[in-house]
Amino acid sequence: MSAHAPVGGKLLTKPFMVLLILAGIAFAILAQRFIFGLGEVTNLNNEYPWGIWIVIDVMIGTAFGCAGYAIALVVYLLNRGEYHPLVRPAIMAGMFGYALGGFAVVIDLGRYWQFYTLLLPWYVQFNSVMLEVALCVMAYIVVLFIEFSPAFLERLGMKDVRKKLSKVLFIFIAIGILLPTMHQSSLGTLATVFGHQISPLWQTQLLPALFLISALLMGYAIVPFEGVLAALGFHQPMETSLFGKLSRFIFIVLAAYVVLRVVDLSVRGAWGYAFAGTLDALMFWVEMALFIMPLVVLASAKNRTNIRWIFVSAISLLLAGSIYRINTYLVGYHPAEGWHYFPSVSEIMVTVGIFSLEVVLYLIFVKTLPVLHKAHA
Repeated sequence: MSAHAPVGGKLLTKPFMVLLILAGIAFAILAQRFIFGLGEVTNLNNEYPWGIWIVIDVMIGTAFGCAGYAIALVVYLLNRGEYHPLVRPAIMAGMFGYALGGFAVVIDLGRYWQFYTLLLPWYVQFNSVMLEVALCVMAYIVVLFIEFSPAFLERLGMKDVRKKLSKVLFIFIAIGILLPTMHQSSLGTLATVFGHQISPLWQTQLLPALFLISALLMGYAIVPFEGVLAALGFHQPMETSLFGKLSRFIFIVLAAYVVLRVVDLSVRGAWGYAFAGTLDALMFWVEMALFIMPLVVLASAKNRTNIRWIFVSAISLLLAGSIYRINTYLVGYHPAEGWHYFPSVSEIMVTVGIFSLEVVLYLIFVKTLPVLHKAHA
């Protein structure tokens, strides 16, 4: 018998309809983009070829999607089976984050109709970091769907297929741990290519490690964030005990990240840029404050049993990781003089619509599929 169950309830609520409208607006704008080109709806230019569709929808969206990766590390690699009730919701979050992130890549391609050439061997450039990221992300989306497929099979009553899949699922779990480790670090490697165009506050050879660790933190943080909101929204009990225990892992990983960040800045002598009175400096301190706040909060064992502090810490980490990526690729990026970028209203609405679509899918899945643990249902 499954340990998960659908939440049930009315689907077409007012918030659901508002989210659908926002997603509809985004797709209307995208129709204009696909017909008339990127220049019609974005403020991208020759010096800023990447805007918020890549930085927010892809680099931040996939980091949110590291929930499944983060929990899999704890449950399967560290053999902590007590966290297993968190696995399926985490995998679903990863599936949404990565699938919509992959979609965002397609809409950002100039010649989107030629996206398939990525898979043609005679076009492959094996020295390309972007190729490695693209292939890993595509493969990981497939792996996430396979990992989540037991929920579909249980809903359809296909118990025999579910049992057969369980015998080989460990293979996909192992691949699902390997792939994010590769491409999340490579998202940091991409920034090293920009060289001196990125401020020394963020440009470092440790970018691959910093991006990977911060993605892991965001993956851990999204679990209590979504769990608390789901419990409140569906009027269900919370997994407070599990979230509290998970906070210990968050504290250890976060401490390692902050130490690495501080040591790196000190060794490179980059602290002077943090006191330069510039926008870079301001955003750097906002980013660091958001990382340090949960470190201070979760240092107390008492706070790790308080669901409010756990939730606040999760929000802070999600914001910190997001701003770190925005700082690296947009705020701290300084190309030739005279070039500027700020997202257009259309770009912002598409991003809002993509995240709205993710919430819509979340509501559909948890209400109709056995996703949440029966402690919630």
